Amino acid sequence: MVRRQEPAPLTTGPVRTCVGCRARASDSELLRAVVRDETVVPDPRRRLPGRGAWLHPDPACLRAAERRRAFPRALRVQGPLDLAVLTAHVESVQLGKTSQEPPAADE
Repeated sequence: MVRRQEPAPLTTGPVRTCVGCRARASDSELLRAVVRDETVVPDPRRRLPGRGAWLHPDPACLRAAERRRAFPRALRVQGPLDLAVLTAHVESVQLGKTSQEPPAADE
């Protein structure tokens, strides 16, 4: 079996895999999510107890994780999970990023 060599990450510290796009990234680039009462909630401070799943704070990665049913597998829980709270958080983070970008300069 031939294994593909992935380039070493440029950052030091923990490296995690996004459950949506499956790309490896520094844990500072990813959002941790945990299960609370069958609901997936964001853990931006990384302090909530329990098993965590890591995700880029990007709606595309969230959709991919949902489509692949990655959260129940990553969090090791049975049955469907409610992603409404996590979806709202990711969308608010995405809106914050787009509003912080300067407007495009007209040429």
